[in-house]
Amino acid sequence: MDHFDYRKGRLFAEDVDVEKIGGQVGTPAYIYSKATFIEHLQKIQNAYAALETTICYSVKACGNINILRFLAAQGSGFDIVSGGELYRVLQAGGDPGKVVYAGVGKTDNEIIEALNAGIGYFNIESEAELDNLIRLAKQSGPTKGHKPRAALRVNPDIDYKTHAFTTTGKKETKFGVDIERAQKIFADYADNGAVDLCAIHVHLGSGGKTIDPYVEAVRKTVPLIDGLRGEGHTVEALDLGGGYGADYESESVPSAADYAAGIVPLLKGKDLKLILEPGKSICANAGILLTRVLYIKRGGAKEFVIVDAGMNDLIRPSLYDAFHFIWPATVQEDFLPAQRSKDLQPEGTRAFDVVGPICEGADFLAK
Repeated sequence: MDHFDYRKGRLFAEDVDVEKIGGQVGTPAYIYSKATFIEHLQKIQNAYAALETTICYSVKACGNINILRFLAAQGSGFDIVSGGELYRVLQAGGDPGKVVYAGVGKTDNEIIEALNAGIGYFNIESEAELDNLIRLAKQSGPTKGHKPRAALRVNPDIDYKTHAFTTTGKKETKFGVDIERAQKIFADYADNGAVDLCAIHVHLGSGGKTIDPYVEAVRKTVPLIDGLRGEGHTVEALDLGGGYGADYESESVPSAADYAAGIVPLLKGKDLKLILEPGKSICANAGILLTRVLYIKRGGAKEFVIVDAGMNDLIRPSLYDAFHFIWPATVQEDFLPAQRSKDLQPEGTRAFDVVGPICEGADFLAK
């Protein structure tokens, strides 16, 4: 795993023994590798260097303010979905001009804060939201010397082939507007006078493991952009969202270079700024949750390891039935994990459910 490895049977985060961290700060504790975050960000930046690209790290993936601070120092922009996330980004020194604001439920106060900050783009999810943004923008007036910019989030009806809860590009989801309605929306709001509707936004979901949906999304949105420009509308940017998968196991997932190889040729020569919103692909293997074993329990049908971290600390296993490999902080050399696999069970070991202390049957980290 990225910058987490064993040295003489002890797990290290970069050059620090994780068990010593637990002894100093207690458990449960999140431990992050700065080097891994930066490496993952730079791989994406380098992969899309052939285009004018802004990488907007998705704050929802991991909003630790220190992480936001060093990502901002590396030139990252930020994808936010709330006023609280905007506050964190600004406190971390993020450039508001590199902030894109997504989400279907922006409140008036949140929109006003974003207007005052002079963010890069509001990602618009509906006509009702655009009406509200225009109303508030007229009250606020131009900020940073220009009208606020907006990207219309279109729903391309693409099956992302991931968990139903993390698929957001199908027609039946609450996100975006049908791609067929985009041209009418641009026409209807072209002369609103307060908001510059000048970009297209797409976000297909989270946890993807193939580049095909992204290629399909570009192939659907480029003709839309060409059509809008042909009708006299300015479209300066395409925001392709995020959702790139992370390698939670030892199986292969596409790299940033793989995604870019499919996307960049379709956008070359289109005179478009590209915006990407990676989150999990930057942070997923850049941190661990350190937890302490409290008890070993033999149940009627299973054996349990009870730890001091629970679903409140790591929700994905119980919410998405997601797999996260569990690394012992110390392990005998004969039992060093050879790979991150849910089927890994070395000879001489027994299978346990790893569960937390919360009074809820869904409180487990692994089964």
